[in-house]
Formats: sequence, C-alpha cells, structure tokens
Amino acid sequence: MDEQQRWTLIAAAAIGALFGSRILGLLEQAPRIHIGWAQMLEPNGGKTIVGGLLGGWFAVELAKRLQGITMRTGDVFAVPLCIGIAVGRIGCLLAGLADDTYGKPTSLPWAIDFGDGVARHPTQAYEILFLIGLTLLLRWFGNRPHPNGAVFRLFMAAYLSWRLLIDFCKPQPSILGLNSIQWACLLGLLMLGFSALRSLRRTTAHPTALYQPDDLYLS
Repeated sequence: MDEQQRWTLIAAAAIGALFGSRILGLLEQAPRIHIGWAQMLEPNGGKTIVGGLLGGWFAVELAKRLQGITMRTGDVFAVPLCIGIAVGRIGCLLAGLADDTYGKPTSLPWAIDFGDGVARHPTQAYEILFLIGLTLLLRWFGNRPHPNGAVFRLFMAAYLSWRLLIDFCKPQPSILGLNSIQWACLLGLLMLGFSALRSLRRTTAHPTALYQPDDLYLS
C-alpha cells in the first residue's frame, strides 16, 4: 500500500469513528432527552466506543473498496485499541456518575458508591480487567501463524460480545430488552460473521499463505 492510500484509510477511520461514536451516543440518550442538531454538533456531547469502532471499521472498508484495496489492514491496531480503551476506562471510573458508564445497584462486596449513596457494579473496572486479558490473548494469537485480518476480527468479536453482555449490568433504557449499544453490537457481530464466511469461501477457492510472526510487517 502506498503512502497516499495509507493516509486515506487513516483519515477514513478517524472520520468514521467520530460520526459513529456521536450517532450511537445520541441514540443511547434519545429515550431520555430531545435530540436536535444543536446536540449533534456540540463537541462535548455523548459518544460511545462501540459506535466509534463500528463507524471507523465501516468507513475504512468503504474507502478500501473505492480505492480497490483488497488486503486486510486492521491487525496492527488491535492491541493498541485494547490498551487505549482500557486507559480510557480508568477515566470513566474516576468520573463516576457524570460519565454515565456505571452499573446497576448490587450488594456484591466489590460494589462502589459513586457519590449518590448507592452501591453499584463498577462496570468500568470489569472492562479494564477484560481488556487486559484480551490484550494478552491477542498478543499470543498474533505471534502464531494466522490469516491476515484475523487479529482485528478477534478483537472486534471479543469486544462486541463483551459489551453485549456487560451492558445488561447497566441501567440503560432498552428496546425489546436491549439498549441501543447492544443492538449495535449485534449488528457488528452479524457483519463479522458474514465477513468471516466470505473470507472462508475465498480462502477455500484461492488458498494463500498465513501471516508468520517473523514477517516484516502486519497487514
């Protein structure tokens, strides 16, 4: 991939992540507040990690299709994304109720009172621990022979599955039993499944070499 293509994909990822995080954040808040263009454009409005990941992924895939790029490009970002989200969740934990990422009330011994006198699930801490484990798994998997793109897909599948489950512990408004982020996670998992089936068919028809850990680059 030449430098122009690389920067185009980086720009697509940034723009897609920005719009995806904001749109899903607004959908998450929609049952509680009236959403208008003013909230959409406000820089400090609600944003979500899931929306950022899905928006960035979709924008990159669209940009690659428009430029005729067929190689997988996400593996190199999987571990940094894990670490970045984990660091961000430390801020979410310290922000307490203002961040709106806390869990439902619970009597478990590790429950945290975020300042309103109610002991709650520290879902931010749960996610930090999950991401540490996922980072170790991705490092192990990445050092073994694997198809290009498999590390990023593993990251996306694991994180979306985690959010689908952990959000049951959060007091978010639901639609048919799931909140907006959980519905987005389901959509993302379906897209991953469809993409995996296409790749499996393509690999079966045209076998290619696996990525080897001593290769000079990740793609």
